[in-house]
Amino acid sequence: MEWNLALASCFHCPSLVKTPPCKESSARTAKTTPEDWTHLLSPVLKVGLKYGTCHALPIPASPLLAMNDYPLYLACILALGIAAQWVAWRFRLPAIVLLLIFGVVLGKLPGSEPGPDQGLFFAIVSLAVGIILFEGGLSLNFREIKETRGAVFRLVSLGLLITWLLTACFAYAVAGFSAQMAILLGALLTVSGPTVILPLLRHVQPVRRIGSLAKWEGIVNDPIGAVIAALVFEVVLHQTQGNIASDSLFYFGTTLLYALVLSGAGAFAMIQMLRRYWVPDYLQNPVILACVILLFALSNYLQEESGLVTVTLLGIILANQRQVAIRHVVEFKENLRVLLISTLFIVLSSRLTIDMQALSTLGWGSVGFVLLLILVVRPISVFASTFGSGLSWQERTLLAWIHPRGIVAAAVSSLFALALVEADHPLAAEAERFMLITFFVIVATVTIYGLTLAPLARWLGLSGENPQGILFAGASPAVREIAVAIQEEGFPVLMVDTNPRNNAAARMAGLPIAYASIGSEFVQEEIDLGGIGRLLAMTPNDEVNTLAAMGLAERFGRSEIYQVAATESSSERTESVGAYQRGRTLFSNSTTTGYLEDRFRGGAVIKKTMLSDDFNFDDFLARYGESALVLFSIEESGNLLIATDEKDMIPVAGQKLIALVDKTADSTNVD
Repeated sequence: MEWNLALASCFHCPSLVKTPPCKESSARTAKTTPEDWTHLLSPVLKVGLKYGTCHALPIPASPLLAMNDYPLYLACILALGIAAQWVAWRFRLPAIVLLLIFGVVLGKLPGSEPGPDQGLFFAIVSLAVGIILFEGGLSLNFREIKETRGAVFRLVSLGLLITWLLTACFAYAVAGFSAQMAILLGALLTVSGPTVILPLLRHVQPVRRIGSLAKWEGIVNDPIGAVIAALVFEVVLHQTQGNIASDSLFYFGTTLLYALVLSGAGAFAMIQMLRRYWVPDYLQNPVILACVILLFALSNYLQEESGLVTVTLLGIILANQRQVAIRHVVEFKENLRVLLISTLFIVLSSRLTIDMQALSTLGWGSVGFVLLLILVVRPISVFASTFGSGLSWQERTLLAWIHPRGIVAAAVSSLFALALVEADHPLAAEAERFMLITFFVIVATVTIYGLTLAPLARWLGLSGENPQGILFAGASPAVREIAVAIQEEGFPVLMVDTNPRNNAAARMAGLPIAYASIGSEFVQEEIDLGGIGRLLAMTPNDEVNTLAAMGLAERFGRSEIYQVAATESSSERTESVGAYQRGRTLFSNSTTTGYLEDRFRGGAVIKKTMLSDDFNFDDFLARYGESALVLFSIEESGNLLIATDEKDMIPVAGQKLIALVDKTADSTNVD
């Protein structure tokens, strides 16, 4: 029996063929099957080690990948993964789709099959998934969902149950699986996870409430779904042994117990380590990473598949405690997550062998099954779970269009298929289709959701393409004048200030304002920044502006962080601040908050001018003189450009110029 697609995709084997043992395989097995430590990792790793030899899976040597070529292969994987991320950012495309495409292209190259020990591969995959789930847990703050906690709970309980049952029904009726395999497939396809959810949310950037709901559901569902799938598989594999109900309760109970104890103990140890300064700063991230990996492996040793629950709970506990700051840990794990997701998707998709035999095995029923998952199962699950939650129909509709499957579904389905074949189970004949349809669901959901989610979010008014709104740090009179001019052009603005008089004046001017410190967690976690894509740090205090730039650089990207120049009296202090910590200098090197206030007090006004062939930028300068300060320009496409000190802004015909000019000059509006 030949397996052409799925098993090879996850186990790095070109084919799965039953063959007799060979001498070479026996020698290799003796070196690469360390049974004394494989049980510490996920069951996926156990099976990978057990079947990753020539006893069951012959691993032919690649003609182009000799042992000294493996570094080149790994370097290509990393380079392609990061290239896909950059192309996605540059052209505003979903990164996951590009990762899949790049991986498939890599897999088509001759000799691209890596042949290192399969145990090493599965160790990396298993631990990488654990690290990604831990990082996902670190992003789950209870304050994000204080208004929608009930909806989150129902999504990960009632919604998961509905998804499981409906998926199983369609797998039986449409995809043609037996009842047992349909139930197993339904349990497995409840998972989603941060490997696919977080990149999608980063690409779409929906409003805060719906983004938090989707993030919480995806990250929490991943370990729960994996545990349920493992439990169902044990029932299917050993269906005649013991009492199913009592065994299931025992399995869930022990999994939850180990996860709670280990995550609680691990979180307490890490908090004490940071609070008591037992570890120097430069070792904190490596030590925490090592602890996470150890807890993940230990939890899986005590109870299979409990490691996913343990590391997710560990991340949630650390994210919601207030004894120590973990921002530096979060930033490190986010960078690590991007690398892991990029490489994992490239590796898995590079193993896909799409040929006519695989497509014929899937059949048209698989296409109908995937469409039903997207168009029927997910909407019913979401609308039933969020009934009476207070979410608008737009929010519920968008949430009903977010449920891609990822790494966990791929790895676990490979494990189940191989275990059924090895056990010579009556359901082994369906194992190939089980694997094939799982990967088909992964590719289809990632592609469909990745390409359509952003347009749908914009159509529903829950996200903006290339958000043009501005967050102003500071609400002094000069800043208010600038904000009013921007708001009048239809761009969203939001001001943040701690001065009550400034706040009152901003409200009187019709400007949205938040009474808060720009560097506080309130701004980071509580304020809805939907439609806001830039920061203009314009407080009189340069240190506050720098802190704002540092704190919001991740949210907006450094290219969209702007900061007024430091005042001359504070230049000696700010010279020691690295350029990477500051935002882009706003308007010009000499434009400080004091300069702007003086200009407005002297009678300067904001002038809006539509440039044309008859009145170009040179004509504008000739009329208003050298004192005219260009602030912004609006392109014909509607993009708002912000002037900086990096190069002179030279608007062209068709653009609207927004500048600060003296009152004595001709200030007649030209619209």
